Amino acid sequence: MDYATFRAGRLAAGLSLGLTALLCGCQKPAPTTTAQVELPSDEQLRDRIDNVLDFTFANRHLNTKDQAAWQIVHGVLMYGRDFQIYHDQKLVPALAYLLGGGQLRGWTMHKGDHGLEAVLEAGSKMGQGHEDQWLGYLSQCNVSLDEPIVVAGTTYHVRDLLTQAQWDIYDGMESTWTLMALSTYLPLDAEWTAKDGSKWNIERIVRMEAAQPLGDSSCGGTHRMFALTVAMNRYLAAGGKLAENGDGTWDRAHKKIRDAIEAAHQNQQPDGSFSTNYFERPASSAEIDKRISTTGHVLEFLVLAMDDKELQEPWVTRAAAHLVGCFEMTEKFDLECGALYHAAHGLSLYRTRRFGERPIGPSSAQPLPGSTEAVRIEVLKPTGEPAPAAEAAQPAPGEAGQ
Repeated sequence: MDYATFRAGRLAAGLSLGLTALLCGCQKPAPTTTAQVELPSDEQLRDRIDNVLDFTFANRHLNTKDQAAWQIVHGVLMYGRDFQIYHDQKLVPALAYLLGGGQLRGWTMHKGDHGLEAVLEAGSKMGQGHEDQWLGYLSQCNVSLDEPIVVAGTTYHVRDLLTQAQWDIYDGMESTWTLMALSTYLPLDAEWTAKDGSKWNIERIVRMEAAQPLGDSSCGGTHRMFALTVAMNRYLAAGGKLAENGDGTWDRAHKKIRDAIEAAHQNQQPDGSFSTNYFERPASSAEIDKRISTTGHVLEFLVLAMDDKELQEPWVTRAAAHLVGCFEMTEKFDLECGALYHAAHGLSLYRTRRFGERPIGPSSAQPLPGSTEAVRIEVLKPTGEPAPAAEAAQPAPGEAGQ
């Protein structure tokens, strides 16, 4: 079914999607019943997660002609080196293509005054939308600092992105992805001087990020909470201590993380989805695209922040089961990349924490029997920004959500 036919059918049924993040979602509105969904067994949930992640890997492919770096880097976040994209009608490893000097809209870097600078293209929905976003996501894909990056024929290394990020940091900036990377790559006691002459360390970035209100943060603050949790886990693993009712930097960050966990639980909807207003207040939506995005982003944070016992609590299982159901209902439809890959990443992290590692890659995820063509991912309007009706009829490749 093509886009125009599908949209006409939805409008005829009187169902306005707004096209906030992905095309359609399902062929009827999501149920809004207040009855709680029966939980699957652990084995059922594990197998369903594996099935939807394998389907997404094998049957949804981006390409260098229609998509841009923003979309493709999100796929790399989920599948790492195994993620494949079409280039010149052939499937190639996306990360190797990007780091090896492949050309792609939005993958824009140049020599910096202290390393390698990834150009910020805030609001473009094609390039790096946040400071150090590429570096932050590379740090979550087991990419080492010694990994080469070819830019305009010159070979740099991921380390050059890191040294530039250290040089460019300043008080008051959005440092979510900067913290994600620096707390992964650097020793916790690392200190450095930024270009304005100010002295920095990881604890100072944690203090700056923990002071920011989540309601004003990207994707409801889920990315900020993820980054704070990356740093907190590193701190605790290194033997860091927390004081009960303490007021130190790490104590404040820990309280913010615990408060966000509690808010996610309190705001959760009866169907298992997390609030479409994230940590702010309870809210739901009949649009499955919104539930995939918000539930996926929140789950991604929770899996990193909760201990093993908490992760097995029924309310978390219910969220994972709801998200799996959303994936199952939308297999035949085009999904917005940010929502899709953050949700898949959340499910993948959950699967690993609950049931152990699973194989990922071509050997474990072949196209479905009878499939002759990969499912397209059509990139539409930004998440949370409804498209006017006149624009909705023409999906715009290269645009995507937060």
